Amino acid sequence: MAGTRWLLIETFGGGEPSVIGLGSAPRKFVPLGQMFRQRETLATLKSAIAATQAALAPVEMMSEDGRRRTLTHPLLITPERMHAVLVWSGSPEETVPPRDPVGAWYFNLSTSKSTRSDDLLDLYGVAPENRAREHAIAGVFTRVITNSDESDALAKIVRSAPGTEHQAVWTVRRDDGALRAAHFSCRLLEEPSPTGGSETFFRGVTHDIGDATNVSAAPPPVILEHRVLDAAAEEGEFRAIMDLRTLRLLRWMGPPMPQIAWQSLAGEPEPEIHPEDLDTAKAMSRNLAHQRTSGTLRLRTLDGGWKPVHARAVLMALDQHTTAALVTIREPDRD
Repeated sequence: MAGTRWLLIETFGGGEPSVIGLGSAPRKFVPLGQMFRQRETLATLKSAIAATQAALAPVEMMSEDGRRRTLTHPLLITPERMHAVLVWSGSPEETVPPRDPVGAWYFNLSTSKSTRSDDLLDLYGVAPENRAREHAIAGVFTRVITNSDESDALAKIVRSAPGTEHQAVWTVRRDDGALRAAHFSCRLLEEPSPTGGSETFFRGVTHDIGDATNVSAAPPPVILEHRVLDAAAEEGEFRAIMDLRTLRLLRWMGPPMPQIAWQSLAGEPEPEIHPEDLDTAKAMSRNLAHQRTSGTLRLRTLDGGWKPVHARAVLMALDQHTTAALVTIREPDRD
């Protein structure tokens, strides 16, 4: 079936499970029936996936003739929800190969928060005392070095269209400083919310496919576009990409402004524009269709107070159909 390699099969929902990894080689949402045409092999795979989904725990299966053993390892985002499953099949005498690090995650686009599994925190090399499973989506971009497809990924977050899929090889900077090539796969789904409405999620997994210096698809530590933006920023200025519709932070371009609440970590204030300044922010967003805009806004600080900043915004195209705001903020008393 997979020979001596583990298969990585996504089970996000929104479609039939598909192959997104064969060993450390990424695959582009390949339908099981397209990759495995032998009826018995396909039946074994589907049975293993179903059994793992039902148990939400590793499963071991033996063929009727005793000549083939199949093992699974689920990638859980919660104890009740599986995002993917690793499957290996071989003879009972074969040595089971090690599994690549893989972790599950999701973005709740209705709240702009990201939730990470323990497996993903293991992949990131996060120490037990620093494990925050939930944080702002913008926090994801402080760890990853994106490729030239970053604007496409941001556009999909902004559009939030159910059924949208994305895959990319980005570089992950682990907490020990190691740079790892990681294959990201995700699908956008609309799901019922506890309050009776609906919420939109990007559900995905991250697959460590090797040392970033040995994987040609992995982006270099700093891509050219980021060097240009960093060089153009003046001292005391901080740049961010904002969603025009929700007025939420998508990512910082460069270091974040100190003392501003933006990470949505436990014990910190939620990111917020002062209620009395929302009309100013909305007017700035609307007017960007015609011109550059600017204004003074108060942002929530880590100590629970408010910090006035001067914000200057320009329209930026994420793709042919999607725009965002590139916002430069600084202390308001600067000339």
